[in-house]
Amino acid sequence: MNILQTRDEGIRLAKRVAADMNCSRREAELLIENGAVRVDGNVVEVPQARVTPQQRVEIATGARPEPVQVVTILLNKPAGIAFDAPVPKLLVPAQRSEADDSQRPTLQRHFANQHCFTPLEKGASGLIVFTQDPRIERKLVEDAALMEYEVMVDVQGEVGPQALHRLNQSPVVDGRAMLPAKVSVNRQNEGVTGLRFAMKGAWPGQIAQMCDSVDLRIVAMKRLRVGRVPLAGLAPGEWRYLLPHEKF
Repeated sequence: MNILQTRDEGIRLAKRVAADMNCSRREAELLIENGAVRVDGNVVEVPQARVTPQQRVEIATGARPEPVQVVTILLNKPAGIAFDAPVPKLLVPAQRSEADDSQRPTLQRHFANQHCFTPLEKGASGLIVFTQDPRIERKLVEDAALMEYEVMVDVQGEVGPQALHRLNQSPVVDGRAMLPAKVSVNRQNEGVTGLRFAMKGAWPGQIAQMCDSVDLRIVAMKRLRVGRVPLAGLAPGEWRYLLPHEKF
């Protein structure tokens, strides 16, 4: 009974690839995880998937059994979604930006063990960073207090010189003076003033607290830059891979 059941279900794809390629099971798993294996014309990235003898298994020409490279992903988070929502809710393969010119294939392994170290308020939109790369993680954590963030904030009404001056003063948190933000008026129209905040060591809620202190009501907030990496080119909900030359 077990023999018949095994014949019906087929064998693990990794075992089939190992036999076809005359390689180790681990090498076969790496080929599969890198998207180099097709079953009946469709890419399959799960080594445990089962295939029958009748199914056609193809390995991409020139494919090498190497570990999947760790990646960093830039997302334009829409307003209303928490930055720490489950990754499948935020990083959807179909939402990869057409402007992404990294030439990387989109692999399932790229969405595993992703962590975000650039928190953003649920009501805010804009750039957040996910990474699997320990080097990027270390940079975002260790340099968090010195990394500059650029945020565009729309507030109701006009912002006078006195309010603007106070926004540019060092905020005090728990009795400790923090680094001052650089706040300037970007535009004013139809009862809304657009403010540009450039600030280091920012934390979620800081801008709201600063605006509350001068009686300004926030209408919208959008982060445009983390360190030296800009949001440019990503529509809300879209993401792309960090390019090798881009540095935070």
